[in-house]
Amino acid sequence: MLSKLVRSILCVAVVVLAVDLNDAVVFKFTNFACISRNESWFVFHNCRLKAVSREKVLLNVNGTVLHPAKNIIVHVKMFKKASGYKPWLLDVQLDACRFVRSNFHPFVRIIFDLFKDFSNVNHSCPYVGLQVVKDFYLRPEKLKLPFPSGDYLLSLIWKFDKRPQFDTNVSFVYAEDLINA
Repeated sequence: MLSKLVRSILCVAVVVLAVDLNDAVVFKFTNFACISRNESWFVFHNCRLKAVSREKVLLNVNGTVLHPAKNIIVHVKMFKKASGYKPWLLDVQLDACRFVRSNFHPFVRIIFDLFKDFSNVNHSCPYVGLQVVKDFYLRPEKLKLPFPSGDYLLSLIWKFDKRPQFDTNVSFVYAEDLINA
């Protein structure tokens, strides 16, 4: 009796693990905006999305930090679209230099893990010179938490020495269709 139950549980586990739910996920960029508030500190050279297919959109950004930045604070805000963008889940200011050294914030770590392989921004402070994010696309397998379907906006305000230097706003869609998996 017990072995039959164990066998049934193992069969269900194998079936669940064999189904690739990521095939039923749409996770892509819909818009990207970058604004330099102080071009004597930071200048954007390229800031664009490129549609490669219906499901894959590449993000390319490059900009130059003109003076060494050692004290970087990032104000991270997440919004979910529901009759306009409403604050959702995340509103935090964090020390970017400390974060790169120790990965201390779990939600920001998920965001960082999504793009660190496509960028040269994954080193410790100070930051100076050309900073690049090249051919970055969203991969659902990198999300480590369940994520509700919807349209989202991730707003990042970058502050050097406590003064806002530039903003990056990323809009994306995450939609699961488990019926067609």
